[in-house]
Amino acid sequence: MTDPGYPLDHENLRVEVDGAVVTITLARPEKLNSVTPEMSKALVQVIEWADAAHEVRAIVLTGAGERAFCAGSDIRTLDGYATPWEFRNRADYCDAIRAARKPVIAAVNGYAFGGGLETALSCDIRLASTTASFAAPEIKLGWIGGGGMSTFLTRSVGPSNAAVMLMTGDPIDAETGLRWGLVSELVEPAALVARAKELAAVIATRPPIAAETAKANLRAAANMSQDESIRYERDLQAITFATADADEGRAAFAEKRAGTFHRR
Repeated sequence: MTDPGYPLDHENLRVEVDGAVVTITLARPEKLNSVTPEMSKALVQVIEWADAAHEVRAIVLTGAGERAFCAGSDIRTLDGYATPWEFRNRADYCDAIRAARKPVIAAVNGYAFGGGLETALSCDIRLASTTASFAAPEIKLGWIGGGGMSTFLTRSVGPSNAAVMLMTGDPIDAETGLRWGLVSELVEPAALVARAKELAAVIATRPPIAAETAKANLRAAANMSQDESIRYERDLQAITFATADADEGRAAFAEKRAGTFHRR
């Protein structure tokens, strides 16, 4: 991108633009990349910027340092909310991640606990380092997660495994996360972010309308009956088939060349 239109240096957040891929790094490693209210608002803004930027086609989200992807909300800041209702209506970074039209890949490089696990679950694809671990520890402190924890964890690992995590609060390791379907791939720590960027770069070469529609279709399918899902998918297929990018894809296939796609 020639003009990102966003201040890339932000306290506790790093934003890197490499072609059509934006990498957002939670940069508070001394606090396990736990999220303060101010950091949450900034992350929402960055996600919304990346989602709106025409040239961005995929987003990678990771954490700074070797110990943590994200340990969730900084517990010491939670008493700063005047009332539980104010806490309920806070700007939620998980909501912003899930609302993004563009594909989002989590590169989980250590602890993904509490809101950090919800952050990873809010992404479309999860890659993890071999040293990653995952937990929903809120129950140990007297509450439960509120960023989509139960619904997305259940869909990822199944009801019984989700119940174990939600009701004990105990962590699972990376191998268990892979076996349960929480992550798609395990990568050695030093290669994790590069692998996530590589996958994002592949997605970024695909026709962007089709990629964003595939994401919308996946989210819708999780909330529809099978018959409704198939009808909706067929409608989306017809819409994408009518785009200029689809015309280009068919022409490129016939001419045995790489396609050039313009989100049209």
